[in-house]
Amino acid sequence: MNIVDAHHHVWDLSVRDQEWISGRAMAPIRRSFGIEDLAPLARAAGVRATVLVQTVCAAEETPELLALAAADNLVAGVVGWTDLTAPDIADTLAALIELPGGDRLVGVRHQVQSEPDPCWLLSPDVLRGLAAVAEAGLAYDLVVLPHQLPAAAGAAARLPGLTFVLDHLGKPPLTSAGPGPWSRAVRALAAHPNTVCNLSGLVTEADRSSWTVAGLRPWADTVLEAFGPDRLMFGSDWPVCNLAADYAEVLDAARALTGHLGDQERRAVFEGTATRVYRL
Repeated sequence: MNIVDAHHHVWDLSVRDQEWISGRAMAPIRRSFGIEDLAPLARAAGVRATVLVQTVCAAEETPELLALAAADNLVAGVVGWTDLTAPDIADTLAALIELPGGDRLVGVRHQVQSEPDPCWLLSPDVLRGLAAVAEAGLAYDLVVLPHQLPAAAGAAARLPGLTFVLDHLGKPPLTSAGPGPWSRAVRALAAHPNTVCNLSGLVTEADRSSWTVAGLRPWADTVLEAFGPDRLMFGSDWPVCNLAADYAEVLDAARALTGHLGDQERRAVFEGTATRVYRL
């Protein structure tokens, strides 16, 4: 099987600080990570292509990520950032596509999880920006918290022509007793056919020092049932995953969580869905 890693990051702290990497718990990843660090890990794991995802809401970052993609065939797609509320968002997206590596721009993302308004995605200027993303032929990655999932479902309903990619399962509370309200909210999102889900980020939402595949399974099973393998795709969330597990361990966990699926279903999760959704 040719594996696509549909969600990872890189950053260079000498170019730009990553303010979210702060405190003792984040210390293991407070250094620069580049494609050259990922490449041997991906090669050893049988990963043939990746999707590189933005980390900060800074317009300068996306051209940098596109340039990295242009210089390395491992990166088949880039999910960048632009201001969804800007009146000229359509022009901005068109300009990004014309840059070196612009043919690898496959999506846009914003740190919605940091927005204080739980209905931020439903504001008129954001919906207008999301419509421009759809018009540009791009997907939209959702990095949201569980209480923001209803607004994400509302946006998906209003924009059936835009594919929404739920990152990290919507950051469910893996340290709680069970799926509970998150399960109902994520199923409501999955009811919209223009939504897909990244099987990523579980090890860092769980207890980072004692997570087990068995502990992750109820959450993974929920999205498998809600979205189905054809709307689910593997993502490592490297190097953030290093807070709880290395690259090979994350991939092994994803394999274990999908081990009961048939060959075609596993191929969808590990290759087909990402290739189709991001048009790799």
